[in-house]
This record gives sequence, structure tokens and C-alpha cells, in this order.
Amino acid sequence: MSLLMSTTIFARGQTANEGGNQPNVPYDEIPPYPEAYTPSNVVARMIDGLGYRYYWATEGLREEDLSYQPSEKARSTAETLDHLYGLSLTIVNTVKRVPNVRPVDWSHLNDTQKRQGTLENFKAASELLKASEYSDIENSPIVFQRGEQKTEFPFWNLLNGPIADAIYHVGQVVSFRRSSGNPLNPKVNVFMGKNRE
Repeated sequence: MSLLMSTTIFARGQTANEGGNQPNVPYDEIPPYPEAYTPSNVVARMIDGLGYRYYWATEGLREEDLSYQPSEKARSTAETLDHLYGLSLTIVNTVKRVPNVRPVDWSHLNDTQKRQGTLENFKAASELLKASEYSDIENSPIVFQRGEQKTEFPFWNLLNGPIADAIYHVGQVVSFRRSSGNPLNPKVNVFMGKNRE
């Protein structure tokens, strides 16, 4: 992963590395909630909350934020964001009902592309879950595939595994950026799902 970008890496309008406009990314606020409480809508809402948290945890990260590492044995912020990208792939693939093929190589993606991809994966998973034809989450196992070998786990494991893990790691990113001198925007309001005026 290249950490040679200067000043703000995950800026809303421009990336310091590319100097061009970053495409619109979802989750600067949580979308309106569904009208009905269904199992799939509840999971979608959890992912929407995760997307909002991730968006603001990663907004305006600098080189020194990405390289921050609380100890020698801990992941850096950049490595934590790589892990979050992997979790987002597991979430969206499970909802799409496609196997999570291992190993995966995303070394060709830069930091901005991984952020965009993570947010788009969360959004795609949420929208599929909210779709009226997607109601049978019981028959949506997590499938991991390595070569010809496949391993399946029930959808329950998506909740306590990748989704909960992603929320946990977003909290780490917030803590790390505070430690590296770039605290979270104080207007972020995770309860309301949009920033305070």
C-alpha cells in the first residue's frame, strides 16, 4: 500500500495523489429507514449504520493517520482499512449469494479506491437486503472457497462475524485518528445518522 500521498488522502472532493474529483461515495448520511421491520431490513439498517460510521471514520485521513500504529504488534490504520475492505467483500458476497474466494489480491487498488469500494459494497449489500424479493436470509449462508474446497456457515455468522467485526474496526480507526492528531468530525451523530448542523 502506498503511503506516499500528501496531506489529505480520503478527501471528499479530491485525492492528493490524483488531483481529480473523487466519485460520489455513499453514506455521508444514513438513508431513510424502511417502512417495515423485516429480518432483512434490520440487517440492512445495521449495514447502513456501519456505512455512515465508516464514511466519517475515513473522511480526511492523512498520510500520518494511515501509518499510525499503536504498537509494534498492532495493525496500522492502513492495514485496518485493508481488513475492513475484505470484510465488506464478505458481506456483499454473502448477500449476493456468491462464494468468498480465497486468496484475494487487491494490491492494484489505491487507498481511495479501497475506501470507495468498501462503501459501495456496504451500499450494495444494504440495497439487496431491502429489495422485496430478498426475504429469505435463512438460505443465504456465508460460503468460503479455496480452490475446490468450500466451507459454509449460516447467515447468523455474518451478524456476529463480519458485520460486528467491521463495526469494531471502524471504532479502532476513529481511535487511531484521534491518537494521530486528526479527530473525527465533531458533527458526526451516529444516533441520528446524519451530521449536526
